[in-house]
Amino acid sequence: MISHGTPLGVRIRALMPELTGTEQRVAGLVLADPSAVAGLTIGELAAASDTSTSTVLRFCKALAFPGYRALQTALTAEVARAAEPRLSTGTDGGIDPNDRLAEIVAAVAGADVRAITETAAQLDLDALTACVEAMAGAYRVDVFAVGGSAQPAAGFQARMHYTGIACWAWTDVHLALISAAQLKPGAVALGVSHSGQTIEVIEALETARAAGATTVALTNFPRSPLASVADIVLTTAVREGTFRPGDMSGTHPQTTVLDCVYAALAQRDRPRTEAALSAATRAIAGHRTTRQR
Repeated sequence: MISHGTPLGVRIRALMPELTGTEQRVAGLVLADPSAVAGLTIGELAAASDTSTSTVLRFCKALAFPGYRALQTALTAEVARAAEPRLSTGTDGGIDPNDRLAEIVAAVAGADVRAITETAAQLDLDALTACVEAMAGAYRVDVFAVGGSAQPAAGFQARMHYTGIACWAWTDVHLALISAAQLKPGAVALGVSHSGQTIEVIEALETARAAGATTVALTNFPRSPLASVADIVLTTAVREGTFRPGDMSGTHPQTTVLDCVYAALAQRDRPRTEAALSAATRAIAGHRTTRQR
């Protein structure tokens, strides 16, 4: 579910795959120049996008606005917020052929900062609370992910060792399905996929749901097939950049959301978490060397 507090640009990009071709033309103009669109009448926007007023109204409805005036109000507020002084989030991740190395670094870092910032801004706290509550009472948590999402999933499994909750991350489809089929009520299954269209992850989550587990999806698209088979949906806000498709650009925002889940779980039993952290530090102390001067 997309919150009304989510930045409008983030909401539009998340819903883009669900829009018709003509609605996407309207969306493209809004994303390209929200300030200019805010000053257009509905007829002018329809003409500029080579669509119709009914298409513009359908676009408004898709964003849960009652009409065009509400969209204009939201655009005006968005433009005003963008003009406020704030920490720079760099560029949109675009890299040009003649960019110097410093500009490439700024583009990559700026895109990552923006993705994390926008992910945090749009994160549904009710869904996050439901996820934490489900995992806190779970006898085990299974995480299903492949490709670019496998790394954040593996990191989450490692962090969960400190919460006392058994957690496994599965990246092999056969092993994922075997584990998912054996889950029972009281387990939580988490599927991680930027697109929400990864067949292996969808199938594993469907299997876990049929077995009685509570299912959670972490995706960039709240109306994706993965989200449709989840009881709880958590979303990221990722823009693709040059040489960095969505599954690559989504790694850091996915990790941020999973870190929020871990931190909230750790907070629920701080003494246990601190004891686990201390034990881990002692266990690996012998595997760290001190440089001799």
